Amino acid sequence: MAHSKETGQLADEELLRYARQILLDGWDIDAQLRLKASRVVMIGAGGLGCPASETLVRAGLGRVHLIDDDVIEASNLQRQTLFLPEDIGKPKALTAAQMLTKINPLISARGTVARLSEDNAYELLDMASGKPDLLLDCTDNFATRDIINRISVRYQIPLLSASAIAMQGQLALYEPQLDTGCYHCVFGSVVLDAEADERTCANSGVLASTTAIMGNLQANAALQYLGLTKNPLTNKLLIWDGSQMQQRMMGYRKDAYCPICAKH
Repeated sequence: MAHSKETGQLADEELLRYARQILLDGWDIDAQLRLKASRVVMIGAGGLGCPASETLVRAGLGRVHLIDDDVIEASNLQRQTLFLPEDIGKPKALTAAQMLTKINPLISARGTVARLSEDNAYELLDMASGKPDLLLDCTDNFATRDIINRISVRYQIPLLSASAIAMQGQLALYEPQLDTGCYHCVFGSVVLDAEADERTCANSGVLASTTAIMGNLQANAALQYLGLTKNPLTNKLLIWDGSQMQQRMMGYRKDAYCPICAKH
């Protein structure tokens, strides 16, 4: 689980802004302080990254770092909620970070225009300053998710991975530091399937509500993990089907022969 961080205190303006949250049963000032002290790195500032980061920032996440090498296009505006028509052509990561800072000036948000890889991960994740508390995978293809998973396992950083396409989505929270399995344990060789990797929002379509729902489910899991030190998805894959308005859980176990995490 995320380690306890309860240093510091909440300013009056923070107490006012987060009052409805602090009133919740099971969520108190200590939970809010842990959230304030947390640092999240989000890979992808698009359909999933926009709603997930906005909800986390509104809730009081202390620091968020968005990594994305793409620019905003007109077709993004249907679902990427941090962008406006006048933002077309601008870098997603920088534009999203600026908007998040406007939404909540009490937090720290920054963007980096780059494509994350195993070679640049140490630098981009600012590992010299310590590990992030959580990685959020908000990308849209298997190949990139596989790279993020390898980075998560290599540096033993919890990974909250979401996907959304058409009217369906999936969500899982992997904890490599607890040796309970990784993304590859669940999806196996599909991450190497070139045909599967080509199915993205750009060529398969996605309903605007699908990314909004999955991004907020991702934020919900992140809030519990960071604020309450609780993984609501331990060894579970959440599967959401918007066309049937159904949600179910599928259990999984660590693959003892997983080429990614077994050696750890």
